[in-house]
Amino acid sequence: MVQVLKYYSSRGKNVGEQLQQAEQLYQRLNYNMTIEEMMALEGNIRETYFSSFDEILGNPDFAFEKRTRRPPRNYLNTLISFGNSILYTIVLSEIYNTHLDPRIGYLHTTNNRRFTLNLDIAEIFKPIIVDRTIFTLVSKNMLSAKHFDKKTDGMLIKDEGKKIFIREMDEKLKTTINYKRLGKQVTYRRLIRMELYKLEKHLIGEELYEPFVSQW
Repeated sequence: MVQVLKYYSSRGKNVGEQLQQAEQLYQRLNYNMTIEEMMALEGNIRETYFSSFDEILGNPDFAFEKRTRRPPRNYLNTLISFGNSILYTIVLSEIYNTHLDPRIGYLHTTNNRRFTLNLDIAEIFKPIIVDRTIFTLVSKNMLSAKHFDKKTDGMLIKDEGKKIFIREMDEKLKTTINYKRLGKQVTYRRLIRMELYKLEKHLIGEELYEPFVSQW
């Protein structure tokens, strides 16, 4: 989240205040925290991060307002929820290609879901895959009000909108970046698998796990 804010700050978006707040909150993380305390702090950082979306997008039709779920209440929240659900499924499919058990997570351990490890790993990639997909779709006017249905209990994205979103997110997953750890280009989808391999190595005591941090 901090890296995304740095990226848009360097491109003239007025997100300096959110970036400063997020970095200050980040500095408070420490190994003596309980999982609950860590998740609460992460929630504060995410709230600060989300408050930058209106400035990044600059589109009143996709105003953030506040984070709403089950169901989302506006266009932007609908896109966030839809994109996150896709990413959870993608990470889960990658877990099945490893020796890891998707039922055993290390952060989302008390939310009573069947699978939790995919939620943990997805946190690393939401800002750089889901959120940046949304920024592209909105900034290029690829989605508009016609792609949504207003229901009495919230907002839904229509099938046409889903297809557009999935197509753009698939392009993002195919995008390659220079991965310094290997010294070569890898796709974002491959990056997810590699993150799981790093976790495997950590669990068998071969290598200390260090999560991926985007450097762009």
